[in-house]
Amino acid sequence: MIGVIDIGISNIGSVLNMFKYVGHEAKAISNANELEECEKIVLPGVGSFDKGMAKLFSSGLIDTLNKRVVEDKVPVLGICLGMQLMCLSSEEGRSPGLGWIDATVRDFRKSETPPKKTPHMGWNNVNIKKSIALTADIVSESRFYFVHSYYVDCNNSTDAFLTTNYGIDFVSAFQVENIMGVQFHPEKSHIFGAAMFRSFGSM
Repeated sequence: MIGVIDIGISNIGSVLNMFKYVGHEAKAISNANELEECEKIVLPGVGSFDKGMAKLFSSGLIDTLNKRVVEDKVPVLGICLGMQLMCLSSEEGRSPGLGWIDATVRDFRKSETPPKKTPHMGWNNVNIKKSIALTADIVSESRFYFVHSYYVDCNNSTDAFLTTNYGIDFVSAFQVENIMGVQFHPEKSHIFGAAMFRSFGSM
């Protein structure tokens, strides 16, 4: 069973529908007991970093989530804000992140060559830096749908498996062991997102 974390920081309906479309069973998870039963976990999110972390703490899921991901090594996929929450911290707020990944979330507007328009919104290409199970049906120049003003800066460049250019080259997906995150919205990315969800469900 794929558990999709439902703590009010995203509309998870499209995530559940995409998993159903590609033939994998998934359900919304909002309590620790359900989380213990999941074979894979998805952490979607939209909005601000501090609000996302506050919602995670108030949900009562933090301890069980850390156990399942860090100790039990259950495959987990962070989407958009969910990816950013996996990092150490963010320039968007003051709250520490989950700290699963050695990375910091940066503001596009503070980069050396800031993009002309923020947020980065719409379709953009990805470039494959390394092949992992999640990219089994993805090719370089596949297109995904983005909506974000902040991006992940990995301290270990080898953690990135996809990059995207928007004024600068930024990490659009990372992976360290069982922990994966994507900055884009695969649930809104049609055939390319479906391919990624299919690969995640089959891992």
